[in-house]
Amino acid sequence: MTTPTFTIITVTWNAASVLKPTLDSIRSQTCTDYEYLVMDGASSDDTLAMIQESGIASVRVTSEPDSGLYDAMNKAIAAATGRYLIFLNAGDSFADDTSLARIAVAAEQSPGVIYGQTQIVDSNRRVFAQRHLRAPKHLTVDSFARGMVVCHQAFVARRDLVPQYNLQYRYSADYDWCIRVLQQSAGNNAYVGNDPIISFLSDGMTDQHRWASLRERYRIMCHYYGTWPTIARHISFIPRFIVRRIYERIKK
Repeated sequence: MTTPTFTIITVTWNAASVLKPTLDSIRSQTCTDYEYLVMDGASSDDTLAMIQESGIASVRVTSEPDSGLYDAMNKAIAAATGRYLIFLNAGDSFADDTSLARIAVAAEQSPGVIYGQTQIVDSNRRVFAQRHLRAPKHLTVDSFARGMVVCHQAFVARRDLVPQYNLQYRYSADYDWCIRVLQQSAGNNAYVGNDPIISFLSDGMTDQHRWASLRERYRIMCHYYGTWPTIARHISFIPRFIVRRIYERIKK
């Protein structure tokens, strides 16, 4: 069999209430050069039935107990066959039907990372904001010293460069993982433009555990970028944090 360009990965556990937009988005992509890999944590709701009835021909499903989100992602990495990995969480989706086709054009040059912008949607799929951290036009490992400047779902990594997720991090292993991928890509990264490629559902695990996630990210920053530089950057983050909190209050 021909190796697909992309492995799209979704980790699920009792995700029936949010999964339909994800499945619809994948099925509607104009680019079909992908396999769809679902790592399910032994769901007891209608998740598996929805996947089987999705009409996605290239889907592969593994359903078994796991030790959490990142453990399931590690299993997916081991099972993937595509040249590039895309992690699309349940509830998240491609921004439009041509998103994967745009990513595929960039993949022709075989960069280490292909990345783009993310828009935020609510449970009714209404776009209410662009992500507060914008993906830079030129991405390096130092870019992540400012935080998660590229959303994990919009960070498409070449499979031969990817490590396993570090399971010591419960909420921010994706941040650590992206940094390690960027260390391997050595600046050979491709930006797909200003139009969003991913719609992120503002209802995820990191949103629900924000402070624990931020504490983990602080530890990761100190590890890769040094303690004192990280403290100095966090002081500079204060105005950004205040603006974001004001916006969230207005939105409510």
